[in-house]
Amino acid sequence: MGTTFEQTDWYDLPALYDIVFDVDTRREADFLESMQSRFGGTRGKRVLEPACGSGRLVCELARRGWKVHGTDLNERMLAYTRERLAKEGLRATLCQADMSAPLSNSTRFDLAHCLVSTFKYLTTESSARDHLRSVAASLKTGGLYVLGFHLSDYHDTKICRERWVEKRDGKHVVCNIQSWPPDRTTRLERVRSRLTVTEGGRKRRSETHWNFRSYNAREVRSLLATVPEFEHLATFDFTYDLAAERELSDVQLDSVLILRRH
Repeated sequence: MGTTFEQTDWYDLPALYDIVFDVDTRREADFLESMQSRFGGTRGKRVLEPACGSGRLVCELARRGWKVHGTDLNERMLAYTRERLAKEGLRATLCQADMSAPLSNSTRFDLAHCLVSTFKYLTTESSARDHLRSVAASLKTGGLYVLGFHLSDYHDTKICRERWVEKRDGKHVVCNIQSWPPDRTTRLERVRSRLTVTEGGRKRRSETHWNFRSYNAREVRSLLATVPEFEHLATFDFTYDLAAERELSDVQLDSVLILRRH
């Protein structure tokens, strides 16, 4: 018999999600501040994070003096973020919201960011476009949007796997993410995450299934052309190497777009 995994939504497990992805938080924050310094057309320190998740970057940027506004659809993620802000004596504004919906407050931001392929949860062209227009409307003229996600190679028919192993607070967490080749017709890519958590000698296993929207470089350009409020200034990759500016192409699949509001 195979190993049994409980079917769950891993976004309802914010502490475990945070353990897996917190490893890159400082490097991502350094990169965001460098992009704002290099490309930003504003001088303020107001930042928007759609789909802020467990709040790792909310807290890190608040710690660095930014005035942070985070949104997320999952109330458990927001509750976890509020708790960690309170523990550290930090402040940020948080609200429950869909990524594709217009932001309800009138604040205009200098910087916005959405990394680690969260953007691909928007599985239709219209919702992706609505998201970009919403972020653009929330930025000051000259404000930046740093958007990171993985492109698809439609010629690659292999199953892809990624693995993280992290420890914190007596928990040993193994995260395996598997994705299947995307369907070029539907633009959907099937994804599964599996978490194995060992704590106090006991193991817990859970898995989550979802679909991502797929993009190649041409499809990204086509989408951006429908949102003229943004100018695409530069592309980097998930190494966040400031000296390694890339072309937006199908050669480099891990892409971080630097978009500036006209």
